[in-house]
Amino acid sequence: MKLNVQSRLLVGLTLFSMFFGAGNLIFPPFLGEQAGTSAIPALIGFCVSAVGLPMLGVIAVAKSDGLPVLAGRVHPIFASVFTFLIYLSIGPCLAIPRTATTSFEIAAVPFLPEGISNGTAQLIYSIVFFAVALALALRPDKLTDRLGKLLGPALLTLILVVFVGCLLHTFDAPGEAVGAYVKNPAVTGFLEGYQTMDTIAALNFGFIIALNIRTKGVEDNRSVVGETCRAGVLAGIVLLAVYSALTYIGVQSGTIFSGAANGTEVLRSIVLELFGQGGLIILALIFAIACLNTCIGLISCCSDYFTKIFPFWGYRVWAVFFAVVSMLISNIGLNQILKVSVPVLGAIYPVAIVLIALAFAHPFIGRFTLIYPVSILLTGVVSVMASLDGLGVALPGMEALRMLPFYGDSLGWVLPAIIGVILGIILSAVTGKNRPSAQSVHEVK
Repeated sequence: MKLNVQSRLLVGLTLFSMFFGAGNLIFPPFLGEQAGTSAIPALIGFCVSAVGLPMLGVIAVAKSDGLPVLAGRVHPIFASVFTFLIYLSIGPCLAIPRTATTSFEIAAVPFLPEGISNGTAQLIYSIVFFAVALALALRPDKLTDRLGKLLGPALLTLILVVFVGCLLHTFDAPGEAVGAYVKNPAVTGFLEGYQTMDTIAALNFGFIIALNIRTKGVEDNRSVVGETCRAGVLAGIVLLAVYSALTYIGVQSGTIFSGAANGTEVLRSIVLELFGQGGLIILALIFAIACLNTCIGLISCCSDYFTKIFPFWGYRVWAVFFAVVSMLISNIGLNQILKVSVPVLGAIYPVAIVLIALAFAHPFIGRFTLIYPVSILLTGVVSVMASLDGLGVALPGMEALRMLPFYGDSLGWVLPAIIGVILGIILSAVTGKNRPSAQSVHEVK
């Protein structure tokens, strides 16, 4: 039982559309503008964290029979808390409200008539935006028809128009790298890829993709897992192509407009150069569609999760709840939420990366049952302390923490994670906990 080629393309484009939001749009062009002649190594680093890790996340969760099972290898309580924090981060506490605020700045503000305040316009825009997103999210089984067939291809076409415009336009030679890209462009690009939040989102999008695969007649669990993995690979290929195009656009923008504050300014400068004021309409459509796609996917997966843990409300009620709450936060409290959510994101992202790595190594390390809790514990402690350090919170041991390799590059958790794996193997052997658990045996079967 397998999907045909057309269905696979639709499912892959659906997953791409769910991933590709505002952050995916603005970070690659800014990378290209800042990296200049060092854009290629910077793009490689970016794609490792913004393409490779999310695709591995989709595959890891699919092969592990879901995030709760994968996180449950650490501990049942950890699985519940970690999953809950992830859904809050990619849901109403950060990602969903951000889709409306970001798209409003690009798709609406440049076209506001005189006499209408930004506050009033943002409220009207957000109501319409979330009403459309909710209407499409109420049928998660139909996302391949709506995202894969319509919105995803429309987004790719618009980006292609800008890219081709850059290819046909004559620009000066790219400038030299600036900022952090001068010293280590690959590492800087890797850290920029964090900001897309796609590795965390990948841990949750699997259910929606699997649901759409089943609606196309594939019922066997093994076949569903296989098709989900194929969708992840296809989405990764499309992301890689789009990120390369956007980075190229950013490099060319740097030859006519240097010193941009963010990727939005980079894109605005290039479309104005290529298409004049009409370019702003193209850019508005790109942002509106990209943010809408991501918002639909996030509402769908968050509503499904909360329906399972709080079944007193059905899927549709939860979808309405998240749409309304996100709409309110996008208008009155997003900046305050960001101050809390971004450090939380920085704390749980390394844990997600280590979980994905352990999932792929599971056939070889699964019998050492203490690897998961020990490595995740050390990774989590270091990443939480590093997030607190970034907020200026002084805790005992901070000086030792700052001595960790790569700490200055926000990768101080790497060595503790490796030590955790080694300690987990030793402790499993010493305590006799080096046999497959009943759960592991079940997963292998």
